[in-house]
Amino acid sequence: MTDKLPDVITAYLAAHDAHDNDAVTQTFAPDAIVTDEGQTYHGTEEIQSWLTKAAGEYTYTTEFKSATITYDVVQHLEGTFPGGQVDLHYLFELRDGVITRLTIQP
Repeated sequence: MTDKLPDVITAYLAAHDAHDNDAVTQTFAPDAIVTDEGQTYHGTEEIQSWLTKAAGEYTYTTEFKSATITYDVVQHLEGTFPGGQVDLHYLFELRDGVITRLTIQP
């Protein structure tokens, strides 16, 4: 199913899985917005800081579960965070081949 996603989303997922925060950041537009755990991050500087903080806070693995034409990507995480596992929805908005908004929610 991931082969049917836009290249920028598969690049994001691969870089995120590899914990390559620089490559993840490059998939976003300069004015992109990310919402995760009730916090909103504006622009690539704040997104880079969010990625760095999140990467150091927990350990986990991901498994691709599904995606819809609206780019609602569901990832299953298991790790050392509260609850130990969760399915998260990554809601992507794109413009000109880059991510302009990402909302992460259960």
